[in-house]
Amino acid sequence: MAQSKEMTSGASLPLIFNFTLPLLLGNLLQQTYSLVDAAIVGKFLGINALAAVGASTSVVFLILGFCNGCCGGFAIPVAQKFGARDYVTMRRYVSVSLKIAGVMSVVITVITSLLCAFILQSMQTPENIFEGAYQYLLITFIGIPCTFFYNLLSSIIRALGDSKTPFWFLLLSTVLNIFLDLFCILVLGWGVAGASIATVVSQGISAVLCYIYMNRKFEILRTTASDRRYRPELAKQLLSIGVPMGLQFSITAIGSIMLQSANNALGTACVAAFTAAMRIKMVFLCALDSLGMAMATYSGQNYGAGKPDRIWQGIKSAVVMMMVYIVAVNVIIWGWADKIALLFIDPSETEIIKDTALFVHINVSFFPLLGLLSVLRYSIQGAGYTKLAMFSGVSEMVARVLVSLIIVPMFGFLGVCFGDPMAWLFACLFLVPAFSYVYRRLHLIVAKERN
Repeated sequence: MAQSKEMTSGASLPLIFNFTLPLLLGNLLQQTYSLVDAAIVGKFLGINALAAVGASTSVVFLILGFCNGCCGGFAIPVAQKFGARDYVTMRRYVSVSLKIAGVMSVVITVITSLLCAFILQSMQTPENIFEGAYQYLLITFIGIPCTFFYNLLSSIIRALGDSKTPFWFLLLSTVLNIFLDLFCILVLGWGVAGASIATVVSQGISAVLCYIYMNRKFEILRTTASDRRYRPELAKQLLSIGVPMGLQFSITAIGSIMLQSANNALGTACVAAFTAAMRIKMVFLCALDSLGMAMATYSGQNYGAGKPDRIWQGIKSAVVMMMVYIVAVNVIIWGWADKIALLFIDPSETEIIKDTALFVHINVSFFPLLGLLSVLRYSIQGAGYTKLAMFSGVSEMVARVLVSLIIVPMFGFLGVCFGDPMAWLFACLFLVPAFSYVYRRLHLIVAKERN
């Protein structure tokens, strides 16, 4: 029988660390696939194919980020009710969230698939990689229901304090993904389209298996006929938390699209360097993202239990772990970035390798800002203030737009390298006072409930 876990008592640092570790391993698995995917495409299909995959990275983040944000948001009331030990309402939230996810995923799939070509044209995608980028993006959009349900089910399980079970399903998905990637590209010869087909199929299979396992092994999630009834009031609450959380990711991605559009205009070589650098960066930042995800569950459970002081304790513990990790990452990156780039790029492409290393060096130097952003934003979201957290995404968007319109035209690819660090700075300038406000509000709410 799978076990849920409360994080409302005990020392915060070991609780958060133990919860974060499976998330980190899971994110590393995802990034391992991403690296293998890019390496296979870059090495066997060439620089143009690698650029075709990378040309739509920001658009994929825009759409899938919204879906994944909604999934994380739908799990927040589940974590809060679990922390409050209101298991009946918790199960009803789970049931309603699955129904909402079904409708939303189909609607998003239809709209994005129809707009696929228009999006790539608007992003100034180079003509020589347009067809490959279109195939990759269209298949990714068609597979949105698979992505939506896989992430929702994983988020629900994590909301119960179990971060290990989603890891095992992610391991299955990653291994299957890599196998299908090799089969579709090298054996079937499907090119760039094969990479996206492999991802969609593997996530779809994992989502089905995750659902079966969750219902059989998590006794606390077994619903009655009454629990499964659609409840508009719960749907409204889920949407009020999930949609702003999804929009926060999408708003952030709008700035990323602007930045990538500016980079696309610099030519195929810059697109290839950006693609390789983003793959490398994503591997190293996934620990910070995992720590943030852990804080969302930790914050949500302790909010439900009426223990705001534990949320602050958790943040301090998370910051300590964050800084130790960032020091280690900087040591690795400053010594090995150009060598890591050789995973994706032929050694003869010296200029692309140089630009890739430059991008990664600049970004990891600003990781303390990204770490603080992740910890504070996810903690605010876990407490249910997703609308407030959404404005940090607005701050990021504004920063990336300014860099795209002003800095990139002046400094070229060097300006692109500073797009994300500038966004992280703008977000932190908003999130620090925002968390202070939320923390005071939580204390007032708890004091009022006790009186």
